[in-house]
Amino acid sequence: MHELSIATAIIERADELARADGTEAVSAVTVRVGELAGVVPDALDFAFEVARDGTALAAARLVVEEVPAQAYCGPCSEEFPVGMPPFFWCPRCDQPSTELRSGRELEIIGIEPLPAPA
Repeated sequence: MHELSIATAIIERADELARADGTEAVSAVTVRVGELAGVVPDALDFAFEVARDGTALAAARLVVEEVPAQAYCGPCSEEFPVGMPPFFWCPRCDQPSTELRSGRELEIIGIEPLPAPA
């Protein structure tokens, strides 16, 4: 399950970013995961829960924003979903597309600090 190594990398990078901002503990990490990134969101969530123990993100939750795969057809300027398994044939003009606009993302887009105790 490669999601465990991805979750570990997310935790390490989120910890670095949080500490650079002066944050000691994190309540949530938001990531964008593309449909074609080769990552199963549920498996990533489970791996995150396992990997976060004993870190500054021990109480953090993972928020996954799934990004659908979209291709672009140059000849007719149509943007269309490619689906799973991916199909890069334009439904409008019946030509193959060579440009993937979205769907491979795997990035941290937000880190929420844990509120300080009152």
